[in-house]
Amino acid sequence: MIDLRCLRPLDTTAILTSVAKSHRVVIVDEGWKTGSLSGEIIAQIMEGAFDELDAPVARVCTADVPIPYAGHLEDAALPRVEAIVDAVHAMT
Repeated sequence: MIDLRCLRPLDTTAILTSVAKSHRVVIVDEGWKTGSLSGEIIAQIMEGAFDELDAPVARVCTADVPIPYAGHLEDAALPRVEAIVDAVHAMT
């Protein structure tokens, strides 16, 4: 697992090294799926470690809706633990 605390510069070396070890990738991003940082990370993986992958890259992102103000609706829009676990199980 890699927790990217710094996005600029993006630690592409660490990401590609992790892909070479695990051969699978699940990206969790609180941004929207469309036009998000997770898309850039996937592009870097495809360019630098495509042959290392044993399964397609999976993304768990915020729903493509405006983030609601109400807390319970915000929680429903953000990535949930269940969705992350399901994405990981789908790779095995």
